[in-house]
Amino acid sequence: MLNRIRPILLLFMLMCVGTTYAQFGFSHEIGFIIGPNAFQSDYGERNDFDTNIGNVGAEFGIVHYLNFSYRAECNCFTRYTYFNDHFKVRNELTFTTVNLEHFGRYVGDDKVSLTADQLRAMNGNTRVINLGTQLEFFPRSIREFESGGYLLAPYAALGAQYHYFTPTVESDLGPLLDPGVLPVKYQNAFRNESGSTWSIVASVGTRYKFTETSDLLLDLRWRYYFSNWVDGLNPDENLYPENKANDWSFVISVGYIYYLNF
Repeated sequence: MLNRIRPILLLFMLMCVGTTYAQFGFSHEIGFIIGPNAFQSDYGERNDFDTNIGNVGAEFGIVHYLNFSYRAECNCFTRYTYFNDHFKVRNELTFTTVNLEHFGRYVGDDKVSLTADQLRAMNGNTRVINLGTQLEFFPRSIREFESGGYLLAPYAALGAQYHYFTPTVESDLGPLLDPGVLPVKYQNAFRNESGSTWSIVASVGTRYKFTETSDLLLDLRWRYYFSNWVDGLNPDENLYPENKANDWSFVISVGYIYYLNF
């Protein structure tokens, strides 16, 4: 447990260090985000539309920004550099919850076989705590946007996150270890226990100037986990190459961001 918590503590300390230095030339923004999470895993058929839209859950949490262009303590902009006029650091803590089941041609109503029955009976979920940091790049001037020069501020971002996940795999046919409950590919390839991993995160989005001190946010995010166990399933990739990719997700978030006065 200590080994799993240690990365979270490290990230939290780094965020605190950034917050401390923010008092010497930076300002803070804080807000919340919420939206659907399309989770791509070992449930369902690969590249199947029903799978892509079927295993959709929710993600929500809080976000914190270091704003390098503005100093709240003096109500003034910082000395101009390209970096502080086009970049922000985003820290966040979010929670993901997704219910999972099999979709696609192999579980269609026209399929009459033991494997089809086993797949239709399988279901699961995963709960994930996400903590991480991204560097956001704004092609347009942050100063001009914050001064009301224009309403939209598009951005692109890249970063990393640490995840603590708790999956559950079940079957309506009975206990998973009983013969005949799971398809062969999932036997000895499931795990109902918590774990942790890292991910790489890439985003594009835009801010909309809502008031002088607040923005609305639209964020589209791709997240690739460095583990194939986030959903609780991990079939042998040598025997089942269609399941070789690690779990990943696509998240569309909306949010509200407020500029703090300290």
